[in-house]
Amino acid sequence: MARIVVTGGAGFVGSHLCDAFLARGDEVVAVDNLCTGRLENLASASESPRFTFVRSDVCRELPVDGPVDGVLHFASPASPPEYLEIPLATLDVGSLGTRRALDLARKNDARFLVASTSEIYGDPEVHPQPESYNGNVDPTAPRAVYDEAKRFAETLTMAYHRLYGMRTAIVRIFNTYGPRLRPADGRVISNFVVQALDGKPLTVYGEGTQTRSFCYVDDEVRGIIALFDSEVVEPVNIGNPHEFTMLELVDVVREVTGSSSDVVFEPLPMGDPARRRPDICRARSLLGWEPVVELRDGLARLRDWYLEERSHGRA
Repeated sequence: MARIVVTGGAGFVGSHLCDAFLARGDEVVAVDNLCTGRLENLASASESPRFTFVRSDVCRELPVDGPVDGVLHFASPASPPEYLEIPLATLDVGSLGTRRALDLARKNDARFLVASTSEIYGDPEVHPQPESYNGNVDPTAPRAVYDEAKRFAETLTMAYHRLYGMRTAIVRIFNTYGPRLRPADGRVISNFVVQALDGKPLTVYGEGTQTRSFCYVDDEVRGIIALFDSEVVEPVNIGNPHEFTMLELVDVVREVTGSSSDVVFEPLPMGDPARRRPDICRARSLLGWEPVVELRDGLARLRDWYLEERSHGRA
């Protein structure tokens, strides 16, 4: 049994990580300031005597006492509407927050894993994106508050690895979806599914030809834990390599929800990447990981979760 600290533990992916570590017998400490996380996400975890929740802003303090075997730093807004609304807090959690999490791991000689993102590739000129690609990011664009926060977090993590010999890992997460993805999150899958269930038009930005690759949260968490359990130091893409245009996604969402919603087109946001698809050769070769949940199946599970939430008055 290990004692694992998950910052951002009340968030979408963070809470699923807490459940996964508890399920295999570990002790878990979730740290979250509930800026974008929800205590409801920890309802299952909270039933375990091996779970502790600490409400704290990791940019200010990370008050975890006692021995720690692993630290996974997942504290950060993750959807564009969220991080654009709180840009300075987003930059802080990628810098100050990452350093506090690293210091906690260093103090305990613990394995450290930082959650990075496919956004570090920007609007990529290489497709699909391997971990060796350094990206095409405009550091002055509005979205850069998230991109650059994550790029800096990667740099800081590698600096601690080289300077102190720490056992570190970097996961680059591609678009993830599934239960606990908030309906008002602002990401394309939550937008489309909620609009379809409500019988409202589905909002497509630009011409709908831009692509994304969507990974179901169970697959994502399985890949993250495989990386955490390994000795791999270099960044690893964890995402689904199947690529969909936004218009193709519209068709799948309408099929899964039984919706006949129309499509409305809005201007493309500044800096929105044209293509996004992970090269997962490194994950396959080093971790033996690849996703197994197909988009239709994952969307059906998300649909059912949204309907269940509504039945309990949690819109």
